[in-house]
Amino acid sequence: MEDMHLILRWHGEKDPISLRQYAQIPNLYGIVTSLYHLPLGQVWDRGEVLRLKEQIEAHGLKFELVDSFRIHEDIKRGYASRDALIENYRKNIRMLAECGIRIICYNFMPVFDWTRTDLAHVLPDGSDCLSFEKEKVRAVDPERGIELPGWGTNHTPAELQALLHSYQGIGEEELWDNCRYFLRAVLPVAEECGVKLALHPDDPPRPIFGLPRIAKNAADYRRILFTADLDSPSNTITFCCGSLGSGADNDLPAMIREFGPRGKLPFVHFRNVQREPGGDFYESGHQTGCGSSDMGEIMRALCDMGRPFCLRPDHGRRIWDEAWSIREVTDADGTQRVEHRPDGWNGVKPAAGYGLFDRALGAAYAQGLYEGIRRERAAQLTKE
Repeated sequence: MEDMHLILRWHGEKDPISLRQYAQIPNLYGIVTSLYHLPLGQVWDRGEVLRLKEQIEAHGLKFELVDSFRIHEDIKRGYASRDALIENYRKNIRMLAECGIRIICYNFMPVFDWTRTDLAHVLPDGSDCLSFEKEKVRAVDPERGIELPGWGTNHTPAELQALLHSYQGIGEEELWDNCRYFLRAVLPVAEECGVKLALHPDDPPRPIFGLPRIAKNAADYRRILFTADLDSPSNTITFCCGSLGSGADNDLPAMIREFGPRGKLPFVHFRNVQREPGGDFYESGHQTGCGSSDMGEIMRALCDMGRPFCLRPDHGRRIWDEAWSIREVTDADGTQRVEHRPDGWNGVKPAAGYGLFDRALGAAYAQGLYEGIRRERAAQLTKE
């Protein structure tokens, strides 16, 4: 598996799934995670990053990717405060590179990193998954409060309303200009440090509440990647098959074949969605027969790139009534930690989309596709 490195996301010590359990997945190369508790715009503590790295490597896994390395809203809005925040981002890139990080995943979506209308949409087989219904979003009046899953996690309702108001007058061109300003400032540092900045697509790839979207299709990515002053080996894509696949006009294999051979796809989020009429969708099992995307053809296109890539089986369903047992413990010296799975504790459901069982099935499926394609091509070369 020398060209594809299998990665899984871990949400830190409060993740009900332990690193020991992740490490039991065959051929798992490493973990992608972040310092989720830190405020936006802050310079990260090197010691925390190194402790996280040590913790992951103690289970035989690599820590070379950072996910959810979010951009402060002031940068997206082009406020005067952005230069100081961008300088902090540049410092973080340098520090992370010194700690062995080589890929940083980020997004440039205003206000919401992702939008779903149901975190436990029940499928006919009894499993549940994340889903999106356009009419449910359309029925929400931001002036009267926002009550959709996941939206109240980081902000109060009043803060969300204020954020939405702050984007009035900012359209796609203005957001694009602010993204370009940010990238012009950080790409030279990333290139100097050998780090790839991998822009995650909009999720879903369409406007929500009129907020602009600038990373929703191939045309958007051509502008982001190949505008003259942004054309850098460090300017790349997190190719999320689910986010892009929820847009019916996006031809995923064609996008991979366009951008991949040019070194623009170092990180792949491998998942499937079932598109429904009117722009609705739900997150299906990974296999081609479960959703709307041809995952076999996607893997074939990835193999055609001729370049190494990291692949993260993403957003699984909750299957087999998955729940785990955890508790918070305070040691005698005051250190707080999390213990996993002793008998007698109540089961805790994993974060929506981040159960172990279905993502492990996705990992096995992705490896099977990859190995089959590689064997097929090796046999063809032998015949020639």
